Amino acid sequence: MKIPSPIRDLCPLVATLLLAAAWAAVPREAAAQSLRADRAPIYIVNGARMSEEDVKEIDPADIVSNELLPADEQTVAEYGEQAANGVIILTLRYDTPARFEAEGAPTSFSRYIADRVKWDETDPVARVIISFTVAADGSVEVKDILEATDRRLLRRIQKALDEAPKWIPALKDGEGVATDHVLRITLPKGRQLPRERVVLIR
Repeated sequence: MKIPSPIRDLCPLVATLLLAAAWAAVPREAAAQSLRADRAPIYIVNGARMSEEDVKEIDPADIVSNELLPADEQTVAEYGEQAANGVIILTLRYDTPARFEAEGAPTSFSRYIADRVKWDETDPVARVIISFTVAADGSVEVKDILEATDRRLLRRIQKALDEAPKWIPALKDGEGVATDHVLRITLPKGRQLPRERVVLIR
């Protein structure tokens, strides 16, 4: 079964299972509450399995085609028991997606940046959402500040971005390809920002 494009226009259930937390204008923490780990589908991106967390980082514009396989006996036989929750196949405009590594191991860029920002439990709950581009050489270029509820947190995140190591860029035919991404950080960790506190700082 083919998935209509763009993905964010799908029915709520499929959109949530896909990339709603990263692609819609809602906090990832809120979207995460609607997901259950035992219901997570399998994601196959350019022929390789990818975690849901990494899939959420993919820009919809980079998706060339997408398909949702039915959770039937044939799918389970091919992909294993987790395929009972569905299999989502994505084909991207590049051969391998951009990825971020720290100390030689793949890691979440949002988590890496958050870990390097000093923000105590006594500090107010704040959220920053930044769109950025990973250039063909792996460098990070901030495109826009989509949301920032605290200027101090914004400045500290921007400093951490400046000091972060380069990404491994997406590749197409062996050449680096620029890709767009979104950084979402809410601190202190585990806290949520009241909806009435959302402010866009320009």
